[in-house]
Amino acid sequence: MTQQQTALVTGAAGFIGFHVAKRLLDDGYRVIGLDSMNDYYDVTLKERRAQILIEDPTFTMVHGKLEQPRLLLELFCRHQPTVVVHLAAQAGVRFSIEQPRSYVEANLIGMFELLEAARAHPPTHMLMASTSSIYGANTKMPYAETDKVDTQMSFYAATKKANEAMAHSYAHLYGLPMTMFRFFTVYGPWGRPDMALFKFVSAIQEGRAIDVYNHGNMRRDFTYIDDLVEGVRRLIDTPPLGPDHRTDPIPGDSLSPVAPWRTVNIGNANPTALGDFIAAIEGAMGQEAQKTYMDMQPGDVPATWADTSLLTHLIGTLPQTDLKTGITAFVRWYKASYNRAP
Repeated sequence: MTQQQTALVTGAAGFIGFHVAKRLLDDGYRVIGLDSMNDYYDVTLKERRAQILIEDPTFTMVHGKLEQPRLLLELFCRHQPTVVVHLAAQAGVRFSIEQPRSYVEANLIGMFELLEAARAHPPTHMLMASTSSIYGANTKMPYAETDKVDTQMSFYAATKKANEAMAHSYAHLYGLPMTMFRFFTVYGPWGRPDMALFKFVSAIQEGRAIDVYNHGNMRRDFTYIDDLVEGVRRLIDTPPLGPDHRTDPIPGDSLSPVAPWRTVNIGNANPTALGDFIAAIEGAMGQEAQKTYMDMQPGDVPATWADTSLLTHLIGTLPQTDLKTGITAFVRWYKASYNRAP
């Protein structure tokens, strides 16, 4: 960069947002981080992430909710971000069954506020988190961005499908370049306590049984956080072009025919059986897990698998951290962070 650019990262105290914000700071961006610091999970963990970011003088932390009227508009007006990485959302498939209204507020109204702010003060590229859950009941594997996605299995996934549609309409109407990420089961240090890896490691450490859903007949395309962040970082420099500025088409591109908008899978493209995932955790912990086998949970899907050929076309081959290395890194962080004996 010839001059310092400003990036707005929403959800900056969250798992992925923290890592993305840190990478952008390391790359010389001035970063504005927005986070509501809600209590969906341990706020202390969010505060610890935020404290690391605040130590950088080019980082500014803003506490507030996406859906708060005019908050985002005022942030855009004051800081004029050239890049927006929108990662804030009410997450979680299971929680969306218990508290669906929070998903309407954060994911739908919050998205509207963001789009209106961008319309008033257009950035050069907006990148927004969607989810692999959007593929829902689809059975064709691996999942490709051009697959039809009309059978979401959870309200969380439904709000993310709506986000993609909302973004497309603004990209078309106002020429705002937008890239939607479909993330696949991200894991690694500083991960969320409601995710399987954190829950399994915590339970094994404390001698509690882990819940194994669908009796272990599950497969996930686990994506290590550093690999995902590298993908996000490269995509920042690859904004989608509008219909009047395109040259050679990319095979399998999800690029809209009428707008500078596309969806991109970011995954490992290598699904792992749940039993192998648990075995890798047991290896890193040095002890076997007690297991309680259970039926599938409502809203969940038995398998995910990313087709990453479009991602490779756009930004080249990403690093692929193997599961053993990634889980070992998480266990090391967990024990250091929660004062557990090695």
